[in-house]
Amino acid sequence: MRTVGVEEELLLVEPESGEPLSLATQVVRLAGADPEPVDQTRPGGTVERELQLQQIEVDTQPQSDLRALAEAVADARARAARAAAGVGAHVAALATSPLPVAPRTTPAARYLAMAERFGLTESEQLTCGLHVHVSVDGDEEGVAALDRIRVWLPVLLAISANSPFWQGVDSGYGSYRSQVWSRWPSAGPLPVLGSGEAYRERVRVLLASEVPMDAGMLYFDARLSAQYPTVEIRVADVCLLARDTVLVAALARALVDTAVRHWRAGLPAALVPTSLLRLAHWRASRSGLDDVLLDPCSGRPERASAVVAALLDHVREALDDAGDLAFVEKGLEDLLDRGPGALRQRAIHRRSGNLRDVVADAVRLTAR
Repeated sequence: MRTVGVEEELLLVEPESGEPLSLATQVVRLAGADPEPVDQTRPGGTVERELQLQQIEVDTQPQSDLRALAEAVADARARAARAAAGVGAHVAALATSPLPVAPRTTPAARYLAMAERFGLTESEQLTCGLHVHVSVDGDEEGVAALDRIRVWLPVLLAISANSPFWQGVDSGYGSYRSQVWSRWPSAGPLPVLGSGEAYRERVRVLLASEVPMDAGMLYFDARLSAQYPTVEIRVADVCLLARDTVLVAALARALVDTAVRHWRAGLPAALVPTSLLRLAHWRASRSGLDDVLLDPCSGRPERASAVVAALLDHVREALDDAGDLAFVEKGLEDLLDRGPGALRQRAIHRRSGNLRDVVADAVRLTAR
């Protein structure tokens, strides 16, 4: 059974106004003193600072069982909420701030160097994503997975869409985070590479350009982790509901497992042009599950529900073998019925006319 772990970036917000607060340093310090035990022999279970002081990142330890992963996600969010409460803040699983905000760069050498090099791209970059790590057996297996999951990643973006508001206005997108994130010069889909050596050569060439500062800035939609023996899928918004985080993680694991099975069976990766994948990502970012998505096989627009059904069929065998099929079927049925976080955010705003209510609702759901 492949293990899977997640990293979630969360906003720190003021309890009354809902405005983001620059308190990451204090929250991380308090989280380090949390009495809840964390297994120090395995990675994960931490609360860390991120690019901007108005956000933190929590992560889980790798799990093979989805129920254990769900508990780990809930524990990570609770740990962050306790630490934030200790400095008068709340945490909110929102991929962008609904309210206007002036991001403040975390005063660490690497982040300050990024601010100097990338200007407004960095200084406006207050976004919160969901990163899923799926274990693989070495670079060859990892690249085989990257080559074959790339066409399905826009669907994961649509499922997670949770950032309709930007600087106090409706962006018109389900995931405006992905639009802001795409400003980084190294962000986006990879081409089919075919081997671990080709992947390493691609990394070498990009770093030799001296545009990305380091390998950590190779912001591909999915990549080989530099720290762990995993494929790291980075395309999703942070999910409003913890159960949707687990749903995305289950689909990510099944995609990797299906890809490796196809590779071992000698089935080639689909040679979908990167330019078409960029269009598929834009389509998913624009409407989430509210309209159409691009079909990964034909490249033509289809109802979002039909493309989600195609994803489920694609990974059904891997889900069944892992014992995850019933959970994912129910999760997708529920998600298609209620919509992802962006739909809920807009519904709250339509009812009240106040973006503070959107943040307050997110705070309640994040810690639940």
